[in-house]
Amino acid sequence: MARPDRYYVTTPIYYVNDKPHIGHAYTTLACDVLARFLRLDGVDVHFLTGTDEHGQKVEKAAAVKGVAPQTFTDEVSQNFRTLAEVMNFSNDDFIRTTEPRHIKSAQAMWTRLVEKGAIYLGSYAGWYSVRDEAFYAEAELVNGKAPTGADVEWVEEPSYFFKLSAFEDKLLAYYDANPEFIGPRSRRNEVLSFVKGGLKDLSISRTSFKWGIPVPGDDKHIMYVWLDALVNYMTAVGFPDESDPKWSRWPANLHMVGKDIVRFHAVYWPAFLMAADLPLPDRVYAHGWWTNEGQKISKSLGNVIDPLKLVETYGLDPVRYFLLREVPFGNDGDFSHTQMIKRINTDLANDLGNLAQRVLSMIGKNCGGTVPQPGPFIEADHELLNSAKALRDSVRASFLEQSFHKGLEDIWNVVSAANRYVDEQAPWTLKKTDPARMATVLYVLADVVRVMGFLVQAIMPASGAKMLDQLVIAEDKRSFAHIDTALVPGTPLPAPQGVFPRYVAPEEGAAQ
Repeated sequence: MARPDRYYVTTPIYYVNDKPHIGHAYTTLACDVLARFLRLDGVDVHFLTGTDEHGQKVEKAAAVKGVAPQTFTDEVSQNFRTLAEVMNFSNDDFIRTTEPRHIKSAQAMWTRLVEKGAIYLGSYAGWYSVRDEAFYAEAELVNGKAPTGADVEWVEEPSYFFKLSAFEDKLLAYYDANPEFIGPRSRRNEVLSFVKGGLKDLSISRTSFKWGIPVPGDDKHIMYVWLDALVNYMTAVGFPDESDPKWSRWPANLHMVGKDIVRFHAVYWPAFLMAADLPLPDRVYAHGWWTNEGQKISKSLGNVIDPLKLVETYGLDPVRYFLLREVPFGNDGDFSHTQMIKRINTDLANDLGNLAQRVLSMIGKNCGGTVPQPGPFIEADHELLNSAKALRDSVRASFLEQSFHKGLEDIWNVVSAANRYVDEQAPWTLKKTDPARMATVLYVLADVVRVMGFLVQAIMPASGAKMLDQLVIAEDKRSFAHIDTALVPGTPLPAPQGVFPRYVAPEEGAAQ
């Protein structure tokens, strides 16, 4: 897939009624890895995350704590900033829907929709889930609850409506003309089925609570939290000031979301934008959910996975690697401590870590601690080097399709090939029989380790940096523009250090 010149990627803005969990970390991590990879690839990237701070659920959660909603959101929003720091996310902006820039933007969007004739005043009567901040038709209820399992309540109040029903055919035509607009395919099929089932006009204001953005010209109403929230993606790039240089970044290239909110992003959001005569994003990708050791994750079961504790236990880069490698991205996945340890000890310590350590140790021992001088390359050398150098393009293509697991699999296939090459070429034997050939083999391997270091920077930034430090690659020469610049023979190398230690579980009963 061709390298874009610019790329605007967003996470959903996270709802601040609770503390961050593994799902939040997972979504933002995928965006972070894509953003880091593309920046290394010379792309002008803008990466946005943030918090969604309005709505009845927040108002209720604040009341339970006995604090004002703004005080509550200030505290909980900070938890998401802390998560971003701990996980080493590289977002360029962090938006909060309580910020003046966003309130201005959301109200401008409302006014624009009114001017385009897409909003009218009526009254709403129907089922509403506070937890989901969503309205549900009678037919959607399952045993008296929302399809998500959330409780619903009957709501009757005056409401402004968005003419969603007018966009059914337009949306279907758009999906047909843009088959990659929704990914993966399973989510696309789900959205198509929903829209073909018929769209009703959408209630987009509330009067029964106050914590939200006032409707312009009618402050008895506040804006429906999802209309407010979705506009954040434009707020962050300057809307409504279309003369702002940042506005040239719109439309977004990718909205990354969880599968539970695909309807809002792939049906409501494009309809709002069509009605406002604004460009639509290129793609909405909805990934799956995690279970915990085979069980659905829920607070009532007490099995919520805290990403901060995972990092504390296993280290940051191994957690980042595991989350994107373990499960085909887009599918549901099961978190297992056994699998985490297996990935750390097999993929990281045994495969990549051992490759780097073995190669650099042999160079230190047999080549005077400097990059060896290679002789003529044979077919096996070319094959390994070429497979390593082809990775940048194949991994880019996978990541731009959100197939993060596939990109990582491709990298580790070359790591495995390099380990086989070590065994087949046996440089320890060549040391006695053909020292010049040994130098060539070690040079080829060192250069492959270098390419691996370049590529894993996006997934495991600290570990990639350590690998490149050991090959004395200057910090300003670590972008992909330099990935084809081979190692210079005679360069002195530092004594090798292990990058990926094995994980050894603490013995039960041992002093903590």
